[in-house]
Amino acid sequence: MFTGIITGRGEVRAITPLGAGRDMLLTIGAPWPDTAEIALGASIAHSGCCLTVIERGPDWFSVQASAETLSKTTMGSWVVGTQINLERALKVGDELGGHIVSGHVDGVGTVISATPENESVRWRFRAPDTLARYIAAKGSIAIDGVSLTVNEVDGPEFGVNIIPHTATATGFGQMKPGDAVNLEIDMLARYVARLAEFQ
Repeated sequence: MFTGIITGRGEVRAITPLGAGRDMLLTIGAPWPDTAEIALGASIAHSGCCLTVIERGPDWFSVQASAETLSKTTMGSWVVGTQINLERALKVGDELGGHIVSGHVDGVGTVISATPENESVRWRFRAPDTLARYIAAKGSIAIDGVSLTVNEVDGPEFGVNIIPHTATATGFGQMKPGDAVNLEIDMLARYVARLAEFQ
């Protein structure tokens, strides 16, 4: 489990096809000073995608992504040099600064626009139609692993505000209209909607 509070930015250093070439081994340059403390088998969220650490070195670690993960997230378009948001798994007793994030991406959205608004930037996104009903104004959403509060919703489109600190600490500083993003809807919204189907 994660909180959606990004703890570092990493870079894809190598991508190695596995098996028939549909699965991939990704080597990630780590932003943390001591990767020796990352246990093999640990979970790390990569721009919102929870992946398991299977190797590590002095300033890097490797994870394996299945063809399913690559096809359902933005990971399928990553190349060497791609910058990604990283978050280590939540530990008991850690501060819960964002919201509960599972690291299971629900779908890929698209950046529509970014408009300066006072000291922040208002970003608008389009979600897949299948996810739109789970997104509510003042509810939570994870975008590329970043925990954010939804400002407004208009059908499949929704907006969030990004302050300068968040833009600097995450990929929002390089994001632009037309980019694809990983979306994870609020876990509570998912289960409330599922329960409502049985009413």
